[in-house]
Amino acid sequence: MKTHTTNYFSTLITVAEDCKAERGTIPPEKDKLTIANYQFNLLEKQPFQYTSDEILFTVFSIRNDISASETATEKRKFFSKSQPCLRTSPLAKNYGWGIYFNEEGKIKLIDFTSYEYQKLLKDENIKKVSAMKNKK
Repeated sequence: MKTHTTNYFSTLITVAEDCKAERGTIPPEKDKLTIANYQFNLLEKQPFQYTSDEILFTVFSIRNDISASETATEKRKFFSKSQPCLRTSPLAKNYGWGIYFNEEGKIKLIDFTSYEYQKLLKDENIKKVSAMKNKK
């Protein structure tokens, strides 16, 4: 069975062209946590701890109440088909967060108004890919 991956290395997912956020903003919490809430909570508290695949599967397993005993099987199933990468993350599309992947593929959120984000944009060793637009 083929395994698909969403991991990037030495890459910055830039904020979507049509993002309306004025700066990196914490996704608002409502009655039920959203994908943006889960991703933000994991990535903001633990920068450079997760790869894209780990974040996507962790959020999937939380939202689908996958038990520890089912994790290995569900993970194989999850990555047996391609998954949307973090270019579709609401953090980069709506909330003003750049998603930076270091050389090991570990992620850190970066406010797009920060000096660090501007420095990464100018770094020729870092690949840049834009988050998906909200509207076509």
